[in-house]
Amino acid sequence: APPAKKPAPAAAKKKAVTAPKEETAPATEEPPAPEHPLEQPSVPKDEPAPIPTEAGAEVTPVPVEGSPAPPAEPPAPAPEPKPEKPKEEPPSCPLSLAVEEVTENSFTLTWKAPEQMGRAGLDGYVVEICKDGSSDWKAVNQEPFLSTRYTIPNLSSGDKIHVRVKAVSASGASVPAALEQPVLIREILQLPKIRMPRHLRETYIRRVGDAVNIMIPFQGKPQPEVSWTKEGQPLDTNRINIRNTTRDTIFYIRQAQRGDSGKYELTVHIHGAEDKATLDIQVVEPPGPPQNLKLVDVWGFNVALEWTPPADNGNSEIKGYRVQKSDKKSGKWFTVLERCTRTSCTISDLIIGNTYSFRVFSENICGLSDSAAVASGVAHIEKTKSTYQPEKIPQRDMMEPPKFTQPLTDRTTTRGYSTHLFCSVRGFPQPKIIWLKNQMEIREDPKYIALIDQGVCSLEIRKPGPFDGGVYTCKAVNPLGEASVDCRLDVK
Repeated sequence: APPAKKPAPAAAKKKAVTAPKEETAPATEEPPAPEHPLEQPSVPKDEPAPIPTEAGAEVTPVPVEGSPAPPAEPPAPAPEPKPEKPKEEPPSCPLSLAVEEVTENSFTLTWKAPEQMGRAGLDGYVVEICKDGSSDWKAVNQEPFLSTRYTIPNLSSGDKIHVRVKAVSASGASVPAALEQPVLIREILQLPKIRMPRHLRETYIRRVGDAVNIMIPFQGKPQPEVSWTKEGQPLDTNRINIRNTTRDTIFYIRQAQRGDSGKYELTVHIHGAEDKATLDIQVVEPPGPPQNLKLVDVWGFNVALEWTPPADNGNSEIKGYRVQKSDKKSGKWFTVLERCTRTSCTISDLIIGNTYSFRVFSENICGLSDSAAVASGVAHIEKTKSTYQPEKIPQRDMMEPPKFTQPLTDRTTTRGYSTHLFCSVRGFPQPKIIWLKNQMEIREDPKYIALIDQGVCSLEIRKPGPFDGGVYTCKAVNPLGEASVDCRLDVK
């Protein structure tokens, strides 16, 4: 049995060797197919139809290479969005190009980034120069840089240099920003600087007819050049006088008019370096009166008024309106509302029977208008018709017998010192008061003074002696009855 088993594997090996030899040609394309025939089903998953024989093996690679997948690839590059790139616009022009410093052989520029950078972003800036009288522009920097400050070196003293700056990106270069005047290569000992006074940094307000006399100091070496413009235009020298010194400039108008209002620009130059300041002048006058003042309604003690703003506000904002009234009897005007911010109001607390007129002034920063708008009609406050019906009060029986509300109290006094006895009584009709001492009525005796006021009864005993002590009684009598109270007085 053992020797029989050995040749079997050898024969199998021979078969295995012969099999690949027969399929060597097709095996170059698919060598694993004969060694593992079980993997053939993986091929039919992609191409199930043509796999019968060697010819089929040859056919399988052909459809794989010529399958419908490759032709699907060409449409992919067709809709490429890349052609849109040329449509991107270059960046906009750099802003605020100015000379920061000038020396004997160089000068320094500053500027601000452009408003639009473009989709590709900014690569940097290119600075170009050209001598005055020439048109040959040369780039100073070989590669773009992103700084907004650049110093141009190696220049000759006395030369006049034109300069411009471009913003560069992948989509191209911007329109260049250039200085209006060439830069004279000469050392500036002190850059120009305008010292605008604090009160001139806001709107400078003057009234019509007033003089405008403004002095603005500045600095710079060598002597700077001074220029004035109004909203980009030269000044009217017939109305405005400018006098410049080495340290300041004087702006003078003899009599200001509303047409002199506006923004004046002051510029100080030194060989390409400059400083600017703006002077805002507003010439105002009192406004005109309100328009279309109407008496809208009158009811009870109230009046409603309406009007429209004045046609001329005096070149200043209307701050409010002053409303006044006048009654026909006195003819005098009284202010009802000091500064009404609306164009309507209601006036109350008017007097019945009076007839009123109304007027309104407009007010701005200069004050009240020279005249007022007067309402065409008058308001008569009529008496309201009403009948008085007195309230019916039921009659009450006020008759009451005497009754003491505060009795007499015992007292001790000193000999020779006057003393008083008090008590309170009520009753209607008013009761008659009788004073008694030890049950004896006190009649007209100068030693005693008896009074009654608002129901309070008093008896004064003047300089009592030892014999004035005893029991004192106050008796009140009226037609309905009587009442009495008593007390004891001791004299020591």
